[in-house]
Amino acid sequence: MSIPADGAAPRTLALSDGRAGNARQALALAQALAPAAAGHVLEPRAPWRWLAPRRSPGDRHAFGPTFSDLLSAPPALAVGCGRQAALATRLLRGHGARVVQVLDPRLPPRHWDLVVAPEHDGLRGDNVITLAGSLHPVDDAWLAEARRALPALAALPAPRIAVLVGGPSGHAGFGVEEFDALLRDAGAMALREGGSLMVVASRRTPDAVRAALRAWSPPVPARSWADAGDGANPYAGMLAWADLLACTADSVNMLSEACATRAPVFVHRPTAMRGRPRRFVDALLARGRIRPLDAAAMPFEALPLRETARVAAEVRARLGLGPGIPDAALHDG
Repeated sequence: MSIPADGAAPRTLALSDGRAGNARQALALAQALAPAAAGHVLEPRAPWRWLAPRRSPGDRHAFGPTFSDLLSAPPALAVGCGRQAALATRLLRGHGARVVQVLDPRLPPRHWDLVVAPEHDGLRGDNVITLAGSLHPVDDAWLAEARRALPALAALPAPRIAVLVGGPSGHAGFGVEEFDALLRDAGAMALREGGSLMVVASRRTPDAVRAALRAWSPPVPARSWADAGDGANPYAGMLAWADLLACTADSVNMLSEACATRAPVFVHRPTAMRGRPRRFVDALLARGRIRPLDAAAMPFEALPLRETARVAAEVRARLGLGPGIPDAALHDG
């Protein structure tokens, strides 16, 4: 979704640089506040993109003419995620919009009406809302729709174990050796439980790991997806049909979505993580929502961890919007 061709701004707008994780978080919160919210991908321009989210002369032109026009007729509420969006929301606030910035903008939170930041970032303030993990749309309705969209997975023997494969990051490495260990442990669980495997790669999965996935000989009934050459990405359906989940620890977004299901989540090499994401993983281990994945891992009772609805309710309260307020009423707040 984007700003309509006639230039009329939606009453609630989600802004991002187009990166999947940023766009997903901004739109998830915006639509939790107002289901008709639209998403808009910013087009950052030099020199302002280098300075964002800091203000600099002429920055109303930082995102091209469409955004410049938006400043003349801003939305009632803008939700941004990422550094570029942090500049955009600052600009919109200066033109009368209420603004919520997701993730630590690395500037004092007072520049925004509200800042929503993960607990593991350590950001605190009077106008800061913290959450465990990241924002996303995964709830019972989302999972039910994902099951309806991919009914073929129901034919796999239960328990169906979804294996969510990430990739290397600045906080942990991940290559073919680690991938083989992940599949070995998940396969052992499937064999022991008499179930099946559903394996899906992600944008961050290295080509060598994708090749290993294509060459994989599963020990149980299985479905796998390495890239678009295998058809449409079945991630949502696999998440929804999973009775158990095995997940790499590199992506806070992916791990947050896994924990939003009602399935037990087993994490591959959780203690190999470093930095701020390690604090998130440690918090999930401490609350018992995840367990380390190994060949002896056993299913356990799990409750879904869903922060988006709670954060949206707090945003409504802090901005005086009221619970369940419709999109049109945002202009009256």
